[in-house]
Amino acid sequence: QVQLVESGGGLVQAGGSLTLACAASGDTESMYALAWFRQAPGKERKAVARITWTEGMTTYVDSVQGRFTISRDNAKNTVNLQMNSLEPDDTAVYYCAARTTITGPFNFWGQGTQVTVSS
Repeated sequence: QVQLVESGGGLVQAGGSLTLACAASGDTESMYALAWFRQAPGKERKAVARITWTEGMTTYVDSVQGRFTISRDNAKNTVNLQMNSLEPDDTAVYYCAARTTITGPFNFWGQGTQVTVSS
């Protein structure tokens, strides 16, 4: 089992920056990849950034490419999401998720943290 706890959400003006943090605990050695998902009101939850735990390979959805950076600290068991040039459309609940298999679903989730970007 892996436990995930997010922090760092809040209210920011458009154009501003925010960093989200995700602390992992439990069976962290079983983690293959972690990701940040977001869900806006009335919309589906979608992944915005992913990182493999061992190699640190990253992928981003087009809408955040160049603005968001995902990183991990294996020693501290943390994954961060640095968000720059925030836009009102980035407003959502952001979730940290972990996957313990190469191709399976993300099977461990945090409780989510609210990010609100005002125009």
